[in-house]
Amino acid sequence: MNTLNGILNEKYITIYTLGCKVNQYESDAMLEALLSAGCIDSDAEHTADICIINTCSVTNMADRKSRQIIHRLRKQNPGALIVGTGCYVQAAADELLIGGEVDLVIGNNRKKDVVRILSEHLGGGDISDNIIDIGADHDFENLSITSTSEHTRAYVKIQDGCNNFCTYCIIPYVRGRIRSRALPDIVDEVTHLAASGIREIVLTGINVSSYDDASSGNADSTAHSTGHSLIDVITAVAAVPGILRVRLSSLEPRVITEDFLRVAAATPEFCPHFHLSLQSACNRTLKAMNRKYTIEEYADKCSLIRQYFDRPALTTDVIVGFPGETDEDFEETYRNLEALKLYEMHVFKYSRRRGTVADRMPDQIDETVKHSRSERLIVLADRLKAEYEESFRGEALEVLTEEIIHKDIETPDGIKNKSFYRGHTKNYMLIDIPCSAVKEDSVGVNRIVEWTV
Repeated sequence: MNTLNGILNEKYITIYTLGCKVNQYESDAMLEALLSAGCIDSDAEHTADICIINTCSVTNMADRKSRQIIHRLRKQNPGALIVGTGCYVQAAADELLIGGEVDLVIGNNRKKDVVRILSEHLGGGDISDNIIDIGADHDFENLSITSTSEHTRAYVKIQDGCNNFCTYCIIPYVRGRIRSRALPDIVDEVTHLAASGIREIVLTGINVSSYDDASSGNADSTAHSTGHSLIDVITAVAAVPGILRVRLSSLEPRVITEDFLRVAAATPEFCPHFHLSLQSACNRTLKAMNRKYTIEEYADKCSLIRQYFDRPALTTDVIVGFPGETDEDFEETYRNLEALKLYEMHVFKYSRRRGTVADRMPDQIDETVKHSRSERLIVLADRLKAEYEESFRGEALEVLTEEIIHKDIETPDGIKNKSFYRGHTKNYMLIDIPCSAVKEDSVGVNRIVEWTV
């Protein structure tokens, strides 16, 4: 291995990321490791020597886009080493290699070894562990970052894998079973991020609700697992000096309990923003999707959250046009969503995914029907969001400033370009504050500013 030292030195590298925040985190960690090994981040003046495409496979469209990006980067960077990684590559590695679309593949749970794998490949070595049987791997892949391109917020991956096997989803097959990161490793990473100026941490993973660091081997961990839960992670991260906010990514409803909410509500840094995975508000469709709750149970969880927090931001994802979804099923979904009064709904039209149970289901829905249903829910979502935000009108809220933006504003003297601090409240409402209206001692990005909305 010593003969490979420096083989990456001054190699120009670019990493293109598709998909979720977990993928983005993993790309950031790979880039940081490669820069430490001597690589140079490619720019407009330099074609890349190494192109890494971190792919997504959540839908067939994501598969196609992944291939399109691979082809585009090969064309833009002639002679570069084209490396595929991520969920689509985990599922289609042989196909991509045989077709010559990529020169090298790096499977999920092997991204932490990117420096070694690239060095060995460029050195002519025979690599046998770049793709593994992800379903048989029980160790958490301990990637980490010390800084981010954002100066205010950082995503920290604490969990990987999923055991749910929803009928529409390929992710358990390309991400493997549930694995969790040891709590001391999470705190160590957050401590470094706080020292770099990060003030908000978003805890992310494939299924964050399943976090339990005694449930996996954690072979890469520097500390022995002791059975910490998600609420333990929240309180430990909140206690790191310099961290002002702790936010969660998507959650399963089952994680919402009295005990969880009691501790979360007593943690000042915790952001009352709950993205509770739903997918459908019709019980018949939920059962067909193999979701593990009913709409009544979901509504009970929303009510419980509202008992502990004043107007928490409840957001969700909804799929329309799932196989077999009748007009009556959709109307049930519409009525229930209207009653739930969520802050935001991300509406998706069902996309067939090869290799899933739903792809083989009868009664696939016509695209025009999917589009019509999607449009109706988007209109509903916009109305509910406006109603939620209006409920805060005239109240003073804390905004964590993230950037300065410039907007053309109509004034009595004509159109003028004005500067604003842009940031989010704890419940993730996006707020623009005129720079001229902020007191001098509060000026700057990455500060908490109290602002009446």
